Amino acid sequence: MTPYLARLLEMSLNNATIPSDWKIATVFPLHKGSERSVVSKYRPTSLASVVCSQLEKVIAVYLRQVWEKNDWLYEGQHGFRPRYLCGSQVITVCQDRAESLDEGVGIVAIIIDFSKTFDLVLHDRLLTKLAASGLESRAVVWVREFLIGDTR
Repeated sequence: MTPYLARLLEMSLNNATIPSDWKIATVFPLHKGSERSVVSKYRPTSLASVVCSQLEKVIAVYLRQVWEKNDWLYEGQHGFRPRYLCGSQVITVCQDRAESLDEGVGIVAIIIDFSKTFDLVLHDRLLTKLAASGLESRAVVWVREFLIGDTR
């Protein structure tokens, strides 16, 4: 199956086309708390196309490789990078805080939750930045197709 899947993904990337059923996801409520009768104790979870999810992973690995090669990623960015876990970011912050206390220097921490930010990103601006970051044009076009689709 792997050669066929690889060929299918290659065709999608080369042609900048994504079958519409790849973009369809089944959304269901996932229980996250103790009280099953409380609606706020559920979060929406989606199951998307396995094939499209695999191509997303390929694109994500490619993005990281290009950005790391071009030194676009700040050393303090954690969570979505290999060897940069969210836990390691917490440890780094704690170490910085301990060092500042040892040196008698004050420290200010601003913690922002960006988890919902992507919903507010302007796709055209994101695509412009992706193109400027050194990505191959077919990857940028594929991401555009994934985000926006055919607008004709």
